[in-house]
Amino acid sequence: MLPRSLALASILAVAAALAGCGYSRVAYPKSREQSLSVAVQVFENRSFDPGYENVVADALKEEFARRGALRLTRSPETADVVLRGVVQNVGTGRRSFSSVVLTLEYSVNVALEIELQRPGTEIGIDRRVLREDDTYLASADIEVTRRNRQEALRRIASLLATRIHDVVFEVAPP
Repeated sequence: MLPRSLALASILAVAAALAGCGYSRVAYPKSREQSLSVAVQVFENRSFDPGYENVVADALKEEFARRGALRLTRSPETADVVLRGVVQNVGTGRRSFSSVVLTLEYSVNVALEIELQRPGTEIGIDRRVLREDDTYLASADIEVTRRNRQEALRRIASLLATRIHDVVFEVAPP
């Protein structure tokens, strides 16, 4: 067992290291009434993947509800910020190969375009934040491969929703 002073010193060292790394607590509003209201519009889908705009919209709504820092509203007229978007691309490619099975893994990539609109102003979001890719396994069963692809697309939508929430929280308040 460690002496009490050594344990205290190690705890303080870890706390100092974390404080020096740029980590800090995020201060969300105390109540929902104080939080910024956001209206998420239906995304336009320019990709060849039908329905993916709904997957992204669901991921955004889930992320906003989970965090609780921003209040979702259905009415863009009364919202503090209106979020519009376009699914630019959903692409799939082969990632790794085998001489026996041929394709072992596929990669899927997604590119979004988001526009934040506050009354009187439009806020742009860096496109690098709105691109992501993931890898999924191929299978001899086409349904398993299809399901693996859908899961990868959901993971991407969730990750992009997290990034979009962070950007809205940082740049949208007046």
